[in-house]
Amino acid sequence: MRARHPVLIVAGLAMLGLLWATLGMSPDVPPAAAPEREPVRSGQPAQPAPRKPDQLKPVPWEGGPAYYERFPATAAAGWTKPSFFPIGVWYESVITQDDVDKDRAAGINTYVELTETSDMALIRQNGMFAIPSKPLAGFGAETVAWLITDEADMWAGPGDDGWTGNFPGQGPLCIPDDPHKERCGYTVMKTLKDRLPKGDGRPHYANYGKGVMIWQTDKQAARFVNDYTDLVSLDVYWYTSHYACEDAQNWLKIPAAECRKATNYGLLLDRQRRLDAMDGRRQPIYAFVEVGWPAPEDERNIQPDELKGAVVNSLIHEARGVIYFNHSFGGPCQTQHALRDSCGQRTRPAVTEVNRQIRDLAPVLNTQSLDHDFGPGLDTMLKEHDGSYYLFAMVKAGARTGPHDFTLPAGLSPSGVEVLYENRTVPVSGGRFTDSFERENSYHIYRIRP
Repeated sequence: MRARHPVLIVAGLAMLGLLWATLGMSPDVPPAAAPEREPVRSGQPAQPAPRKPDQLKPVPWEGGPAYYERFPATAAAGWTKPSFFPIGVWYESVITQDDVDKDRAAGINTYVELTETSDMALIRQNGMFAIPSKPLAGFGAETVAWLITDEADMWAGPGDDGWTGNFPGQGPLCIPDDPHKERCGYTVMKTLKDRLPKGDGRPHYANYGKGVMIWQTDKQAARFVNDYTDLVSLDVYWYTSHYACEDAQNWLKIPAAECRKATNYGLLLDRQRRLDAMDGRRQPIYAFVEVGWPAPEDERNIQPDELKGAVVNSLIHEARGVIYFNHSFGGPCQTQHALRDSCGQRTRPAVTEVNRQIRDLAPVLNTQSLDHDFGPGLDTMLKEHDGSYYLFAMVKAGARTGPHDFTLPAGLSPSGVEVLYENRTVPVSGGRFTDSFERENSYHIYRIRP
């Protein structure tokens, strides 16, 4: 389980006890006009899409920024723009302009859950966005979506039994009460979603944990992923969690030596994408990455290179947004604002750097990926934008670090590829090039001009 804000209304996973039955009315959000489609003229069939090198097939997706057109709130907020990529921070308080300035400087644009004392007008005036678990005082256009709840898959379990209305730490959870087999998670999700404002043009979001990722069958987990949300994420803090590696060994058969690696953050995306596809409809899936020392029982802080590697591996596995868990409840420097205060002085520069790269490459990241196997041992994502190809690369789980050979798609044979953010070019010969990865979390982003 992920630890929660100690000074908020509910401790531990009970922090979402903020969802009272008194959820109020929402302000009107201007409806977004339906996107116009250019008609196919009689006698002139639609032209086929340009041919990709080697007839590359697109990777299945939910539609990128166009997905947000179906929700008036996100459409009006500009989430349909190719230049926008959601970068959020979990459960913050926004009280002063200095709070916003620090978050913006780190590359944050969205607050996912907020304290009741937060100033919604301040968020709105600064062009930031919010996804709270209930309407907060003064909310308006900055509130683009609703959070249903957090980790109900873990604390309530997969089942339709009755729910007492309690959150962890408040008393019995499910009806009948069985402390060894909580089984009212589906009831929790439906109940809390029904309490949120209806028909106001805002999508619904939820975050899950080790229940969906590790403990549950596909059938059980798929109900959480598919039945309640329009946006979804999953958190397992592989680099820092004391218990995640034990569960991964016992349930997923991931060796201990392979647990604390960036590739497992991509594994979270793979799991959700597979579950999400089971109902034939896709939704954006966001990454969740820790920036500090999340829980008291954990043994370490995430390191800067690990943080960047976790984010980029999530992107390679089709994350459509990134959310940072910025609370440290363990270790020598505990804080609820690791991206703002001195406790985050080592990881904040890494967050800022990788977020700047995401903002730079948002128009690229917001395109549909193309499927191509660049070679053994490589974990890659290929995109095309404005006539250039962009290759995001890391080493696969279990693969060695060091040099790796890349084989480009047939028909794409430049003399060299540019390595973005590294001020270098790698020569290409016969459609192949070689580059090296120093660590398991090292990544390179290449621009390939045909």
